Amino acid sequence: MVVSGDCTTSMGVVAGLQRAGVEPSIVWFDAHGDVQTPETSTSGYLGGMPLRQIVGGADRTVAEHIGLRPVPESDVVLVDARDLDPPEVEYLSGAAVRHVPIDALPIPDGPTYLHIDVDVVDERDLPGLLFPVAAGPRLPEVAAAVRSVLAAGNVVAIGLACTWKPGAGAEKLIAGLAAELA
Repeated sequence: MVVSGDCTTSMGVVAGLQRAGVEPSIVWFDAHGDVQTPETSTSGYLGGMPLRQIVGGADRTVAEHIGLRPVPESDVVLVDARDLDPPEVEYLSGAAVRHVPIDALPIPDGPTYLHIDVDVVDERDLPGLLFPVAAGPRLPEVAAAVRSVLAAGNVVAIGLACTWKPGAGAEKLIAGLAAELA
């Protein structure tokens, strides 16, 4: 399990799994799509691009440097991404990435990389998130969905991305989530 400040560490985790001979499917819980490219992003924020890099999109400088091979889009499930910029909507409409609400989560067969950006949880349950998104699933619903992925017994690595404002109260909840996942 890798606990980090944003989603970019996922590229290194997947590259490491590939180097170890594991070709994982991806289950990506996130309120955002993370499928921007340097060309489509208005902010240039790298944390909005890692899933697109994992599937082989856009500039491959970082991916090639770390030895990340593209994961087939059809092996990726994007769960509850609800804050999408127009270029992300356009990309996902033509991609084989399965973009699903949390209550329609398919469980992949075979080795799985489970990525959880805590902003997938409705902001009412996690105060102080840097990039909160309203109208999302509540914490118990996210926890139940994550447990269902774990129960399949195929998870080979977990990424937990936690971007919050220090002192806002999310630390204890996130620490409890990390302990449960471990």
